[in-house]
Formats: sequence, structure tokens, C-alpha cells
Amino acid sequence: MNKEIICLVAFCLVINWTNIHAQDYGIARVEPPFWWTEMQHSELQVLIYGTEIAQLHPQIEYPGVTINKIITVKNANYLFVDLIISPLARPGTLKIELVKNGKVEVSYDFQLLERKEGSAQRKGFDNSDVMYLVTPDRFANGNPLNDTVKGLKEKSDRSNPHGRHGGDLKGIMDHLDYIHDMGFTAIWVNPVLENDQPRYSYHGYSTTDFYKVDTRFGTNEEYKNLVTEAGKNDIKLIMDMILNHCGSEHWWMKDLPTGDWINYGGKFVQTNHKRTTTQDPYASRYDHKRFVDGWFVETMPDLNQRNELLATYLIQNTIWWIEYVDLAGIRMDTYPYPDKDFMTEWTCRVMKEYAGFNIVGEEWSLNPAVVAHWQEGKENRNGYRSCLPGVMDFPLQSALVEALVEKENWNSGLIKLYEMLSNDFLYANPNNLVIFPDNHDMSRIFTQLGEDLSLFKMAMVYILTVRGIPQVYYGTEILMTNPGTESHGIIRSDFPGGWKGDEVNAFEDNNMSKEQVSVKEFLKRILNWRKTATVIHKGKLMHYAPDRNVYVYFRYDKNDQVMVVINKNPGMFELELEKFEERLPNAQIKGTDILTNTIVSVTGKILLSPQSVLLIDLN
Repeated sequence: MNKEIICLVAFCLVINWTNIHAQDYGIARVEPPFWWTEMQHSELQVLIYGTEIAQLHPQIEYPGVTINKIITVKNANYLFVDLIISPLARPGTLKIELVKNGKVEVSYDFQLLERKEGSAQRKGFDNSDVMYLVTPDRFANGNPLNDTVKGLKEKSDRSNPHGRHGGDLKGIMDHLDYIHDMGFTAIWVNPVLENDQPRYSYHGYSTTDFYKVDTRFGTNEEYKNLVTEAGKNDIKLIMDMILNHCGSEHWWMKDLPTGDWINYGGKFVQTNHKRTTTQDPYASRYDHKRFVDGWFVETMPDLNQRNELLATYLIQNTIWWIEYVDLAGIRMDTYPYPDKDFMTEWTCRVMKEYAGFNIVGEEWSLNPAVVAHWQEGKENRNGYRSCLPGVMDFPLQSALVEALVEKENWNSGLIKLYEMLSNDFLYANPNNLVIFPDNHDMSRIFTQLGEDLSLFKMAMVYILTVRGIPQVYYGTEILMTNPGTESHGIIRSDFPGGWKGDEVNAFEDNNMSKEQVSVKEFLKRILNWRKTATVIHKGKLMHYAPDRNVYVYFRYDKNDQVMVVINKNPGMFELELEKFEERLPNAQIKGTDILTNTIVSVTGKILLSPQSVLLIDLN
């Protein structure tokens, strides 16, 4: 072989070796994508994802921002950068440069934004509010062009009860006037983050991107605009969040950062749903682990919040959404299922950042002792402490239905409601419980009550006047039902009038039954009265043991008093008032019947109509 050929071969080998080992670095994701100055917590962890990105070294030169720590994991496609953002840092663009051998291979312009004035002092939802729970895919289709989106797996199919029907954020925005006029002051929107699952993704509980609104609902900016426009209508927005699990098609599932990112090593093991294992002094470690670490279903991988990187990621994601879209509250899905110590860290971090904020956690137990365990201020025997302000009152919901449908006896009927409410001594703050006749996961209240209109009215008056923060599911105001089935797809049926061409339009009372129109006006009257009824928002409660099929309770303060009478008797009934002297000490009392807007005399006796409810303002 001559000298020239040897040199040529050697040159080619060098070129090939260089091509093999050269790395075309790129950043696929940065999360969170931006942040704010002047936050309570000065530390921020930035996740950077890209091919072999951990081979690079991050550097930043920005006044008031320093790199505190660089974290690499087994998967070299991830790099975690801990920043310190001091109070001196000003809004602007800081460049995160990723360097190798002194050369900047790739960079990212990270925005530091200025916080909205008063953001830290924002006021969350409270007892003055009534939530309107909306499943966005089923409420109104404001933009038919985003029903099916190229690149997303599931397409629109309104004929399928479990498919995507096309409702979106614009549909909610288009009907903010309706929601306001009805008298609702807050909207709890079921999850809107991306759920790029092959099927059954409309409900939103299988998140595939924690920083992106599902394109079939709209955009991040539209979500932000919805909150802004709702605020103009004096309506707060409550975001439905999930920390327990993600969707099986989440982007990181194909390239996990660590082996312990998902519980049970990423293998499907179903949860046993044994909620009591968290408090049970006799519970086995096996049962408790199976509850906390087990998956709901195979398409919902259970997240391991004991992984510090994942825990930080989830906490920051929550704060990012609060700050970005200007939320007034959070409803946390499946609250007891994640690691309990993480949930304390999460709630405490959020409430420290926003002291006037509010969060309600879902604990679907019918045992008030189990529900009370999670609320802030509860002194638990096992020493567990929480920063969670409120919980969903499932025990009261169940008792309400039983109280109304059961025959009256010494241990059935209205006594169930009376005795369940007496369990309020278990709660640190019973006034911050969210109360409801039904929700998106159970049969419609009209169906639960056997489509008995009298019982329905009793239930709704109770929910809107007893202690706590009421929530009403969309369609309740027009008697939506799910007869003969408990299918979630039917329970979450489309709101009539939300789609072009709907024969019935409940937004405008077109082609509705007289009964539907009447009930809608019935609820509208109570809801709008309640807006200014501070005695309901802040007043005390006193109830009397049910007697002869009648249950009476009072809401009262120094200036006002409201009397509620629930009568289950099938015929006319004379209610003698002598036993209520503690609350009705005067011989001559008159009040306003809120339901009929008439003056009534509350003296001696009240004649009650069959199967009826009275709501009397004694101001």
C-alpha cells in the first residue's frame, strides 16, 4: 500500500470516528417554561430534556439568579438545574447556556416575568360562593374547528357516550353570562390539560403534558383568557388537578428519568382503594403500600412522589398554573392516594405562597372521621398534620339522599341527615367543606331521588343553605338525568344548546319542558338571593331533631336569621313553633318566603304543604 493511500485511509477513519461521536444536541423541553420574580420561595428547579443533554454543563449570567445545584440522573436525556432567584432579580430574559469543552452547544431563553399586582394576596373561593361544576367536553362547543386535531390520537365522535364531543374552553367563555345570571360565583372546571390517549380521554384525568392545555379544549392562552373574562363577571375559576397519576401516553413514559419515577417500577399493580389504611392503627404495610402505590387503571401510571425530583416538579407545576392563569382555587383529585407526606409539603408550599387561597381535596369516603383526617388543623392521633384547607363532604351527600328517599322511622329518613351533621365536631373547620347533591362521578341527583321533584327541591334548598361551600353540577338546574344506567358517559351528557343544531337550548329556554323551566327559575331565585345572604355565608347553624317527618334548622347571626323547614309528610301538616322558642323568642314574627317572595307569619303554627320545603328569611 503506498503512502498516499495510507494517508487517505487514515483521514477517512478520523472523519468517520468524528461523525460517530459528534453529538447534535438539542433541547426538546424545558419545564417550567418560564417563571416569576418576587416569589415567596426563592428556589426553582428547571427540568431540561433532550438527547444526551446531561453531557452538557449549564451556565447562567443574570443579575440576581445563580445556579445552586446541577443534578443528573441515570437517564442522560434529563438535566435538572436548581436556581436561586433572589429578591434582587428583575423581570427579563435569562439565557441558560449548555456548554461542552468551553463551547456553547445549545441555549434556552428563559423568561422571568413580573408578578401580577396583588398575586400573593389573591382571595380564594369561600362560603360566599357557589361552584358550578363543568365537564368542558360536554358543556358547549364554542370552536368546532378544534374538535379533531391532527397529531392527537382520539378523534371527535359525539355519537359515542365515552368519546370526545367537542366542548371546549370557548364554549364555557361564550356562556359566562348564563352562569353569572343563574347566580353561580365560581366555576370548577374538570381537567383541561392534554390527554393524548387513544380512547376515553375526554374526562381529562389522564394527563400527558402537565404544562399544556389539550388542544381540543383550546390553548394555554385561552385558558388564561377564560379566567380573565370570568373575573369580569365576578366568577372565580377553580382548576381540577391530579398529582396521583399521569396518563400512560405521557411524554416521559417512553423515556423515564429514573427507575422509581412510577410506582411498582412502572408495572401495573391496581390499588386496593383501602382509604382507611392511612389512619388505621392496625393496618399492614402491605395493604397501605397497595393503596398508595397501586394504580387506578393500567392507563393511569401511579406517580412516586417520594422521588424528590418528581415532588418538586409537581409542586412547581401547581404554582405555575396558579400564577399563570390567575386561579382562585384548586380541586385536588384523589387526595389520599399520593404519598401523604408529599401532600402536606404540597399544600403547605401552595398556601405559604398564597395565604388567602383555597384548596379542596377529594376523599371519597362516607366516614366523616376518615374525611376529617386530611383537613388543616385536625389533631390526628397518628400525629399527621396537613395544610389542606377543605375537603369534599361525601358523607353528607350520601346522608342527604338516604334521608330523603328512606321511609321515616326512628333510625331512617331525616334522622340520617341530622346525625351526620352532628359529626361536625370531627372537622377542624366544617365551614370549609364543599357540599354537593351530586358530581361528575355519580348519578345525577334527580335520578338518585327517583325523579321526585319535591325531594329534589328539598335537596337543593338544603345544599344552598346549610354550612359549607355548595357545588352544583352543570345540568342540575334543568333536571338532567341518567335513568337506568350509571355510565359516566351518560351522566356527563351534553348540555342541550351547547352544540349548533341542538333541538333543545337550555341556555335560552327553547323547547324545554315546563318543569325544567320552573326548576331553573327556582334555583336561579335561591342562588341570586344567596349571593348577598351573609347569614348563610358566615352565620351560625342550629338544627332540631326531626319530628313527625319534619326537619328544621336555622342560620343566624346578630343581624339576620333564616329558617329552613323540610317536610316529608304526604299531606298538609301543622308545624307547632313552641319547640323553636330558642330561635323564635318573639310572639309576633314575620318573614319573607324566599321561594315565593311572599310575607309569611311565623307565629304559633305554620301550615306546611305536602312534601315541601320552606326557606324563610326572618330579617
